[in-house]
Amino acid sequence: MKGNYNIQQVSDVTGLSKQVIRKWEERYQLIQPERMDNGYRLYQDQDIATLLRVKRLSDEGYTIKQAALLIDKEKEVEQAGNQVTPVPVVEEWNDYVFKLLEYGANCEELELNRTLHQAHQDLGLDLFLSSVVLPYLREVGNRWEKRQWDEYQESVSSMVVRDFLVQIRRNYPYREDAPLVLGACIPGELHEVPLHILLLQFMVRGWKSFMIGSSPAPGSIEALVDRLKPKFVLLSASTSVPLKQHPEMLEKLNEFAKGYPKTKFFAGGKGMEDYLTQHNLDAIQFAPDLNTILQESL
Repeated sequence: MKGNYNIQQVSDVTGLSKQVIRKWEERYQLIQPERMDNGYRLYQDQDIATLLRVKRLSDEGYTIKQAALLIDKEKEVEQAGNQVTPVPVVEEWNDYVFKLLEYGANCEELELNRTLHQAHQDLGLDLFLSSVVLPYLREVGNRWEKRQWDEYQESVSSMVVRDFLVQIRRNYPYREDAPLVLGACIPGELHEVPLHILLLQFMVRGWKSFMIGSSPAPGSIEALVDRLKPKFVLLSASTSVPLKQHPEMLEKLNEFAKGYPKTKFFAGGKGMEDYLTQHNLDAIQFAPDLNTILQESL
């Protein structure tokens, strides 16, 4: 997003209310937007970057005044030509993420879908997933958790991304003799988007994939593993709710996995991580990221 923005656009992109933006501008002189003849503020890319940096510092425990002083000090050091000690910032977002945040804030499904299509076309699948989809979904989750976005905004954003990823995965070419990776949410788990992303990352690297939908019926994972004989099985639990509802489930899957020594079982997601701090599964390995799993294929 290059150019000038009105305050509503800045609010949509940053997740800050218009009142907070004005307050930070007037009380702390964080930004100096241009004033048009009609009195409206006109913001630039650097203004948005500064607001996002202050927001992250605030999330990390700094007061707004402390954050403003840190950024002012950094600017002074830069102007003096000295080496700058970096101020903690948000992960760097590209133009597509900014656009998605604006459209997501306004629940514009058509524009969200168009932006995803354009980003995928311009960047290619692997970079699209890592630099657009993942940063966007992390920020959507962050704003939902902090109640900056309501249920409808979060739902629309997640739904559009999910449907787009499903469409890509169904049409992605693969060799019939490619190794198979099976992805499955555990019974009771409804958050399937992380699995779609992970399976697509595998397909970029020459795998074919099979996805069991959210909250599968008990026994369906075992039945499909027995039928398809995948090389890898990825079990996902983004929350701990399903594991609390069915505490015996993973122990049963662990016993089942022992009977398939040629198939490697991995578990991922925050819910899984919390569970495995208190339980030992010798046939299912926790995998915090894609690289951990891919190392097993070498």
